[in-house]
Amino acid sequence: MSFLGEKYLIDNAAGQRLYGAVRHLPIVDAHNHANVKEIAANDNYADVWQLFAATDHYVWEMLRKRGVPEEYITGDRSNEEKWLKLASVFPEIAGNPVYEWVHLDLRRYLGITKLIGPDTGAAIWTEANAVLAKPESKPLALLEKIGVEVMCSTDDPIDSLRDHRTVAKVSGKTLIRPTWRPDKAMKIGNPGWRDYVEKVAERFNMKIESLDDLLQAMSLSHDFFAENGCVATDHGLEVMVSGTASKRDADAVFRKALRSEPLSAEEIDTYMSCFLGEVCEFNAKKGWVTQLHLGAVRDVRDSLFKSLGPDVGGDICNSMQDQMRPLIPFLNRFDNRLKVVLYCLDPAHQSMLATMARAFGEKVRLGSAWWLLDTPVGMRRQLEYIGSVDTFANFAGMVSDSRKLLSYGSRFEMFRRVLCSVLGEHVERGQAPYEVIEKLVAGMCYRNTKEFYNL
Repeated sequence: MSFLGEKYLIDNAAGQRLYGAVRHLPIVDAHNHANVKEIAANDNYADVWQLFAATDHYVWEMLRKRGVPEEYITGDRSNEEKWLKLASVFPEIAGNPVYEWVHLDLRRYLGITKLIGPDTGAAIWTEANAVLAKPESKPLALLEKIGVEVMCSTDDPIDSLRDHRTVAKVSGKTLIRPTWRPDKAMKIGNPGWRDYVEKVAERFNMKIESLDDLLQAMSLSHDFFAENGCVATDHGLEVMVSGTASKRDADAVFRKALRSEPLSAEEIDTYMSCFLGEVCEFNAKKGWVTQLHLGAVRDVRDSLFKSLGPDVGGDICNSMQDQMRPLIPFLNRFDNRLKVVLYCLDPAHQSMLATMARAFGEKVRLGSAWWLLDTPVGMRRQLEYIGSVDTFANFAGMVSDSRKLLSYGSRFEMFRRVLCSVLGEHVERGQAPYEVIEKLVAGMCYRNTKEFYNL
């Protein structure tokens, strides 16, 4: 089987046929971390490092694992030096999906088939940069080439969304919708929470002295996002909260935090529980989707966090978390009133989340295998389990969860190939007829996400 060839990730005839039916469907990406400012500017990328690795902590972690000094990753070395250092160790990460993603990006969108290695790094640098200098390699043109129909970025409640409007004006369509992510207002135990509340007050020209004041500002922001095409919220929680704590108790915690007094773990949980419940009431009224990203234990490597800050690697999963106990009262509070997508980071939580989605019916859905599971192995295992416990037809759809523009294509291709392989096996084992499976696959790749998110 040739590297990234027609049979890449698909080892059965029915799967090949299925992929042929869906490979050119448009991409609907309901969750990513797009740099909307970069897309709105629509300038050519300076070089291949900027596009392929400058913002991708998946790449950074692999380079660190192979002993590349930090100065060649996030440090002050030139982009050319960083790319050549990447190339010098790249063959050593074969087997990790980063090896496949970066080569997919090169082949599918820049037309470069050379394997990245110490002997080819310089040639690829020159060839790729020449392609990136062309008008057809500007961000908006690349998104069109990839086949992105619509995608949802991740945005702070105080964002002006000016760049989203610029993209809509330049592209002539609603290409990028914002997603409302109020984590900074919700995570009351984090350093900087009080300063953030002051920014919210400034943004909406109001005094914030109580939880009700903050929720009023959040409601104004929520309405503003709706006016700008938002259809979903996103919440990153290490451990789920129940969404049922009383506003009176949460307000007492809020006022205490505003006075910079220390909070107990129980008080933090009380506030976060109430806050999540209140903003999800906003979502229920508007018919928005609530996306719950559960389980990430962030910034465990002190040296990285102290020198570089968050979102640079050093994040792990933890199978010992109890996500189930608070999730049950949350879903019961909003039963049949709220669309919810559950994303799984640790494989040990997959069976619980799948059975939870099954128990709570049509409006609670499983999201794509997330982050550390966003691999051929993780996606395959999730899909195999979904079919036996939940339903393929209720899968919320693939999302790229990426900061890197080309990965909106390569990650969707990887998912579609794995999906077609898994569902093709159902056909070849006689579990369902091809015509039924083809309809399911088309829905999972495109239609279901559009309908569930109202896109």
